[in-house]
Amino acid sequence: MALFIELFLMGIGLSMDAFAVSVCKGLGMVKVNKKQTVTIGLFFGGFQALMPFIGWVLGRQFEHYIKSIDHWVAFVLLGFIGGKMMVESLKKEEDGVVKKEDVPLNIKEMFVLAVATSIDALAVGITFAFLGTPIVEAISIIGCTTFVISVGGVYIGNFFGSKYKNRAEFVGGLILVLLGLKILLEHLGILAL
Repeated sequence: MALFIELFLMGIGLSMDAFAVSVCKGLGMVKVNKKQTVTIGLFFGGFQALMPFIGWVLGRQFEHYIKSIDHWVAFVLLGFIGGKMMVESLKKEEDGVVKKEDVPLNIKEMFVLAVATSIDALAVGITFAFLGTPIVEAISIIGCTTFVISVGGVYIGNFFGSKYKNRAEFVGGLILVLLGLKILLEHLGILAL
């Protein structure tokens, strides 16, 4: 159960970039288009699942070289990714009134956005390899969590506007930093769970 909660929280943290983009997509819709909303969720959820798997495969190739420092690698990667998300959320300035207009979903643009918002998940996948995290469970939880959060982001963006997207990204970054710290403290024997 502890692993599920940890992976679920990691999924939430990793999905905040996708959430922010989904909110923006929702802003552009006069009325929520359910087909486009599911497509957005599938793109973001799919790539948030695929990238950790790719990172895990790469990490498994180098596992025997870095086993003694894996907890430091996880701490640094998660801390860097989370810190970067937090700093970016603080730098972003909120726009004024956003004009809503129905625009068809551009699949090429969605592909680029999905890759861009899931790059950090690639690094997390590398840490999964070092820590021996069960990859199928990890990518399933992260992918499903991101799907749900992205779909929710479209609805929230459509309903509330861009008021909360920076805060969500900051909280997502904070979750990743805290998970990295937890991994380090557990491996150093300071925190026992």
